[in-house]
Amino acid sequence: DKILSQKKTFVIPDFLCNSGGVVVSYFEWVQNNSGYYWKEKEVHQRLDENITNAFTNVLNVSIVRKTDLRLAAYVVAVERVIEAMKIRGWI
Repeated sequence: DKILSQKKTFVIPDFLCNSGGVVVSYFEWVQNNSGYYWKEKEVHQRLDENITNAFTNVLNVSIVRKTDLRLAAYVVAVERVIEAMKIRGWI
């Protein structure tokens, strides 16, 4: 990461760009629980929207905090966990 950063190489964090399979598995779970099944085109549209939103959030955090995308992705992830814990009354 350090070398790539020094060379100003734009690197999308691996756990962000590899998340499509997990997202689609979640979609399958939602469909199975609801008994309503989406067409393949809708799955692709929802996946595209989900990944695009995630990337945009990470990019914005990276710009605001002046950090690389990997650290920004961790910040987004930790903030989401904290928010979920607050909603559940754990903190």
